[in-house]
Amino acid sequence: MDQEILSLAADKATDQLRELLQTLAEDDLVNLLRKEAVKGRAIGALLRALFTGSPCSEEAGARRRLKIYICCIQLVESGDLQKEVASEIIGLLMLEAHTFPGPSLVALANEFVGTIRKGSLVNGKSLELLPIILTALATKKENLAYGKDELSGEECKTQLINTLCSARWDQQYTIQLTAMFRDVPLTAEEVEVVTQKVLEMFPKLNLQEIPPLVYQLLILSSKGSRKRVLEGIIAFFNELDKQHKEEQSGDELLDLVTVPSGELRHVEGTVILHVVFAIQLDCELGRELLKHLKAGQQGDCAAVCPFSVALLLSATRIQRFQEQVFDFLKALVFKSFKDLQLLQGSKFLQNLVPHRTCVSAMILDVVKNSVHSWDHVTQGLVELGFILMDSYGPKKIAAGRAIVTSSGLSRTPNQHACQLGANILLETFKVHEVIRQEILEQVLNRVVTRASSPISHFLELLSGIIMHSPLVLQSCSSKVTESFDYLSFLPLQTVQGLLKAVQPLLKVSMAMRDSLILVLRKAMFARQLDARKSAVAGFLLLLQNFKVLGSLSSSQCSQPVSLSQVHVDVHSRYSSTANEAFCLEIMDSLRRCLGQQADVRLMLYEGFYDVLRRNSQLASSIMQTLLSQLKQFYEPQADMLPPLKLEACVLTQGDQICLQEPLDHLLCCIQHCLAWYKSRVMPLQQEEEEEEEGGFYQELDDMLESITNRMIKSELEDFELDKSADFSQSTGVGIKNNICASLVMGICEVLIEYNFSISNFSKNKFEDVLSLFMCYKKLSDILNEKAGKGKTKTVSKTNDGFLSLRFVSDLLTALFRDSAQSHEESLSVLRSNGEFMRYAVGVALRKAQQLKEMGRVSGPDGQNADRIFQNLCDITRVLLWRYTSTPTCVEELGRKEKGKSISLLCLEGVQRILSAVQQLFQPRLPLFLRALDVPDNEGEEADVGVTQRAAFQIRQFQRSLLNLLSSQEEDSNSKEAFLLVSILSDLSRLLEPTSPQFVQMLSWTTKICKENSREDALFCRGLTTLLFSLQAACKSPVALLRDLSQDVHGLLGDIDEDVEVEKTNHFAMVNLRTAAPTVCLLVLSQAEKVLEEVDWLITKLKGQGSQETTSEEAASEATLPNHPMEKAVVMQLGTLLTFFHELVQTALPSGSCVDALLKALCKMYTVLTALVRHYLQVCRSAGGIPKIMEKLVKLSGSHLTPLCYSFISYVQTKKSRSPKCAGGKKKATSAVAVAMAKALRETKPIPNLIFAIEQYEKFLIFLSKRSKVNLMQHMKLSTSRDFKIKGNILDMLLREEEEEEEEEEDTAPEHEGQSEEPAKKKRKRDVKCLS
Repeated sequence: MDQEILSLAADKATDQLRELLQTLAEDDLVNLLRKEAVKGRAIGALLRALFTGSPCSEEAGARRRLKIYICCIQLVESGDLQKEVASEIIGLLMLEAHTFPGPSLVALANEFVGTIRKGSLVNGKSLELLPIILTALATKKENLAYGKDELSGEECKTQLINTLCSARWDQQYTIQLTAMFRDVPLTAEEVEVVTQKVLEMFPKLNLQEIPPLVYQLLILSSKGSRKRVLEGIIAFFNELDKQHKEEQSGDELLDLVTVPSGELRHVEGTVILHVVFAIQLDCELGRELLKHLKAGQQGDCAAVCPFSVALLLSATRIQRFQEQVFDFLKALVFKSFKDLQLLQGSKFLQNLVPHRTCVSAMILDVVKNSVHSWDHVTQGLVELGFILMDSYGPKKIAAGRAIVTSSGLSRTPNQHACQLGANILLETFKVHEVIRQEILEQVLNRVVTRASSPISHFLELLSGIIMHSPLVLQSCSSKVTESFDYLSFLPLQTVQGLLKAVQPLLKVSMAMRDSLILVLRKAMFARQLDARKSAVAGFLLLLQNFKVLGSLSSSQCSQPVSLSQVHVDVHSRYSSTANEAFCLEIMDSLRRCLGQQADVRLMLYEGFYDVLRRNSQLASSIMQTLLSQLKQFYEPQADMLPPLKLEACVLTQGDQICLQEPLDHLLCCIQHCLAWYKSRVMPLQQEEEEEEEGGFYQELDDMLESITNRMIKSELEDFELDKSADFSQSTGVGIKNNICASLVMGICEVLIEYNFSISNFSKNKFEDVLSLFMCYKKLSDILNEKAGKGKTKTVSKTNDGFLSLRFVSDLLTALFRDSAQSHEESLSVLRSNGEFMRYAVGVALRKAQQLKEMGRVSGPDGQNADRIFQNLCDITRVLLWRYTSTPTCVEELGRKEKGKSISLLCLEGVQRILSAVQQLFQPRLPLFLRALDVPDNEGEEADVGVTQRAAFQIRQFQRSLLNLLSSQEEDSNSKEAFLLVSILSDLSRLLEPTSPQFVQMLSWTTKICKENSREDALFCRGLTTLLFSLQAACKSPVALLRDLSQDVHGLLGDIDEDVEVEKTNHFAMVNLRTAAPTVCLLVLSQAEKVLEEVDWLITKLKGQGSQETTSEEAASEATLPNHPMEKAVVMQLGTLLTFFHELVQTALPSGSCVDALLKALCKMYTVLTALVRHYLQVCRSAGGIPKIMEKLVKLSGSHLTPLCYSFISYVQTKKSRSPKCAGGKKKATSAVAVAMAKALRETKPIPNLIFAIEQYEKFLIFLSKRSKVNLMQHMKLSTSRDFKIKGNILDMLLREEEEEEEEEEDTAPEHEGQSEEPAKKKRKRDVKCLS
């Protein structure tokens, strides 16, 4: 039969072929096809013959064709055929499909849909035919029977696609089904349906099947629904990441881990590559990705997640999106930290907005995940890290240095963003070897090229990189060595930071060390002073880090060597013996510095102590060097006064007079090195019975003893520095005397510390200490007297002082806390001198201030954080004990000296140190508070929390403040009251806001504010600020603002003088002295903070609104989830409106209060406008506005806007009354000019306010139209904008002006050229009255 069919077809006998096929039964035809297909030889020819004999123009032919198609599809799906045969059959079916009549196409398509719904597909090969059938069906214009309906071909296709997508898909054919749709012409709605179905299949598939499915889906997205595709992919992987993280963090061992970590990351990496490739081909997809993530950034959706961040970073390889993506990520990071800062400072916001994952954690997750072959993401991570560090790094400030706080909580968003950039780079460096060289190169480039701007953040990063892998970095050593060539041209701070960072490398690379020494030697004799100082700094660092055999171990040193450096020492090829020759060679180089400028010598003296402490075997060399240097300026004759050659310390070159030898620093260095040597090295030498090098220390001791005795005997006349001496900065003698005075004062301080430290509580030594102090004091008094109010530069330098922090701690402990009977007599020598006691506490104050400003203190261990912290704890404990045991009021009774009392200085010291500890030692605050407690039972108290410890201290200071407020002397203790409030503010930040101690603190502060009527502006400002900060930590302070504004209004009176305001007296601290400007400015500042929070919430609401779906069902419920947030916003604005209602009627004094109020009102209207615009957006979907919003608008129209215009009139009227000046026309003219300039400056915010009001009313009109509610019925136009000329007022003003001019002509002498001035005044006044 098959041969007959083939021969007829070959002879083109179509009619006979048609007749033959009509006689053939359907079953025979099916069997014939199956037999030939299995043989696979002539199936193509047979099918062509069958199609030739079955024309679609005949019903029987069309029916037969349909049967052939169904049979062939079943054959292909059976899996019995060879691949080539199946492909040939499908190819032929595709070619003939377009000739089918509509009903046959519908039947065939239904057959396909049925097969898919039943899940009877075997290999899915036949699916290649379905797009052709659906495409052909879509072209049919006639109506076709589909079920019970008659539909056009296009409609049939839509119904079939809907049916197909509503059916259950077998997961193994999902990819083929998705691929099939890309060849079907689809409308936007059909693409949406198909996309939704494919995305629903994601969770049902194996992980390895996701990337090919995503690839097909991305191709399909070119037809539309790009946003939906991206949303679905991001949401799916975000959910997977969350599940994976939960599984990893779960305590219990799961029997089945859903996805292995490596597999998930590899799949994500492949998907990211597919998406980025699709973006390269379809830019619209990239734009949709950015748009989607930007929308997600505003609201609370999960669009921004580790996967989407990785996707964006990978997309940065596409040139056209690179800048946009980095700008977006930069803004995202900054906004995230800014939001975090806002949330941390407001309990009101915390209650409304759920906590979200920080973007920084997401980006660091991407770094961690990128280890799984995400090379396409790595480059983007590195660039992002540098962009963040460059954009948000420390900025140069006036003094040329940037202050960076080490506390995590007190950092600004900029500092957080910069730190994130550094963390990204460091973590990327750790996990990706390929990129290491590039990161190191870029960091070194920035260190070298940005000499003028602060680069401490890059130096910290470099240090972190080198610490992590010094051995690995040997391969990049050429880059580091290259950077050494620029050392001579870099600022000293940069050189020190760079050399500290590369220390571990120098220990493993001799070549690098040698090249550095060459550079430093050249620099030591460079023309630039900075280059020489850099050389000294470099050599000192080398001496500290290359230990000589026999030096004290790190456990015996006061500053331990870091762990990574010890680790490097283990692998070092260079022994400590080899280091000895190297160090002695450096010492030789450094000795040459002792003939250079004072600044270079100063660096050497400041560095020797650290070298000695870290490298004790160099003691002999260092001490001998210092001894020989001192001998140059020491008078050896025991009766020679003064004992030092001060003349030799000053250099005179022509007219230039400068310091040649910083003798005070030399003595300071000798004193500290000697003390350390005697306490650390000598005990060990005595044990080993070695007496090789004992000579120098005895000689130095004798010299210091002799200098002390002779300094005490010397009078100021011996130094030629008595009261008759010239100390002016304009003459050579004056400059020289200032330098000498500074040296003598420094030497006195050094000797005070030396004698106290060796005294062993000897009365004679303490008398020496006092004598030295009196010498210091006399000279200090003379300098202060000569300098007058403006202190000279050299005197202010001594304010840093030469006393070490450790000594200050020991001295104060001895003066205030030492109760040993044997010490009492000797200590009474010092205790009896009030000036000395005040001086001791004053030094502690200066040290605390220096620590706050510089992050370090002068003197030994000045950069050792552990030592500084321990000393601060000891000092604070002593100062606190002294203040509480001897209150100021008790001390004031028996005091005769002028100046602050010791108790007050102690309190100031506590305040400064507490502030410094919070700024620099935030993580150690629990230890600090514990150190202040000094409990009897250490073990029992160890588990007491920070809140309890802080509360204990708070109660002490509360008692002190109450005692102070109950006393009558208000003026004398103003400073003390302010300090107590500052300390309470600092301590209150340590309380947990949910604790009962915090509640007690808030109620106590509120009570003080309500009951205390102290007329002290400084105290009032501190107390009000404390009240606001406490209030904000537990709830919104708007009600408090309203009460305070009523008090201010009641005290200052109304802008309408005829109205008498009822006094409310909510808070007694608001009185005539404090109401304006103190309280007024504080409440306005707080109101602006609240407005900022409300504005932030409105932005969040808008972001959520833009993410709502546009379907009618969702639209009707769009406002429900946001209801609490919207209500809170309206309630806040309502209360603020009543606050402004009070203030805007208050007769405020012109100046800062009026200016601040006008600006705050402007902000208020801007926020109201933002809320109205939000409701415009809501109305579009929800179709209405809540009643509470209508009430707010009504309130603004009745209680605020009219009063704003009245207030503007009041301000303008007040300004127009320019002051009359007696005493000549010129004086009067200048006074008027000043008044006019002031008036112009202060009325500048008025136009901005009027514009803000009009913008608000403009958008209210739009909202009225959209919501069908007349919101403008409560708004009235003000006459303030009615600029017509009022004739009667104009005539009156002109007459007044003429009378004034006549008076001036009578009283003032006539001068030529002055006749034009009154005209100028007149013009100004005319303009003023028109407005």
